[in-house]
Amino acid sequence: MLHCWNWKCALMSATVRSLVYMAAMAHGRGDKMAVAVVEMIYVTLTAGFFSAMQQRSLGLRSRALGNFMVAFGVPGLSQGLDCAVHGLAGAAPARATLVVCIFTGVSALFHLHVMRNGVFLTGQGRSLADDFRRIPRLLGGFLAKPFVFAAAFAARPNAALPSDAVL
Repeated sequence: MLHCWNWKCALMSATVRSLVYMAAMAHGRGDKMAVAVVEMIYVTLTAGFFSAMQQRSLGLRSRALGNFMVAFGVPGLSQGLDCAVHGLAGAAPARATLVVCIFTGVSALFHLHVMRNGVFLTGQGRSLADDFRRIPRLLGGFLAKPFVFAAAFAARPNAALPSDAVL
């Protein structure tokens, strides 16, 4: 079963998500330590499994389906279960959960980007230190993507619409 667990992502997710929850709750009510403990335990146990599911999705025959699973399918399942766990524990207020849901969406897109570039994958022979060395370049590429897409869209030649056709 451990071969289906991505320890790199489990470590990163548990640490970062706990900090995001605590930051979101900085001015709110609720037991910040309880939220962090629930997040650390739950995410440490599950993030590696969910990340392994994402890593396996990269190999799907349909690249579009693999991308969908990495960016939306698996994170949606994970976040839904996370909300349920926090709800049962009574630990996280709705505002903090909303902030974490937004963070999860952006994080999932970044995760897709780095995984497609061979980073934070297990069983590939790269160390966590090697992955971290590649992050600055990958982060720059990720942040530039919306601008690259917008420039490519703006540079497209205007195709004639059917209503513009000469009769």
